[in-house]
Amino acid sequence: MTDNLRGSLMMVLAMLGFAFEDSFLKLAAKLMPLGEVLALMGLIGMALFSALALRKGAAPLPRSILSRTMALRSASEVVGRVFYALALALTPISQASAILQATPLVVVGGAALLFGEKVSLFRWLLIVAGFAGVLIIIRPGVEGFSALSLLAVAGLLGFAGRDLATRAAPPALSNAQLGVAGFLMLALSGLILVTLNGGPAAISPLALAYTCGAACFGVAAYAALTSAMRTGEVGVVTPFRYTRLLFALIVGYTLFGERPDALTLIGSAVIVGCGIILLSQGRSR
Repeated sequence: MTDNLRGSLMMVLAMLGFAFEDSFLKLAAKLMPLGEVLALMGLIGMALFSALALRKGAAPLPRSILSRTMALRSASEVVGRVFYALALALTPISQASAILQATPLVVVGGAALLFGEKVSLFRWLLIVAGFAGVLIIIRPGVEGFSALSLLAVAGLLGFAGRDLATRAAPPALSNAQLGVAGFLMLALSGLILVTLNGGPAAISPLALAYTCGAACFGVAAYAALTSAMRTGEVGVVTPFRYTRLLFALIVGYTLFGERPDALTLIGSAVIVGCGIILLSQGRSR
């Protein structure tokens, strides 16, 4: 199995896990404040990844975690996690996930600018066309536009920055250590939101169960994503993120009764179409 194939398979598994994480997070946010959901998810994720690191004889938070690259990764993690969680809580899961599919466009472009990976003019045009698909979904300036959809846009920019920083992270850091750092920032973000909202509220057993489910799927997906981004070429592995949209549409339809409108489906098709062509271009290259 080649590195590109291994990384692609890990990316598909990560997207499936994130789809389940999103559904549990949305269910939990209906029963308790979002800040508490994020704080608990962060603490559970930290505990699980710390156990994985200790099992391999590594410190959960080594000194190298304090590098500039990791600082940028942590800041991007906060932006991505918080804004996307808000988008999940306040907008349809299918729409938020559709907008998030533009993340690979940013990552491929960023890999060209930051890491020197070759991206042809045709692939740049595909990236631009993919962003046009995002505009179709959020439909700025027309009837049906919701400013809440911009939360998902802010989230995708944060996640793209995180993925690029993951690519540049010190090789000595294991996937488990990167996971500890990522969920630490998630926990801190949640605690900040809890403080701004006047303190914690009571937690029901069902809300706690949903939060634990979100954390467990999130840890599994996070580990798979980190492994995918550190295996193979970014331009080949990243387009497999588009499988998340399929999983999100299924989850939104079955669990939340969502019916995406025509513009959302058209915009999603544009983004996915660009991703498929980007994938084929990456393979031929």
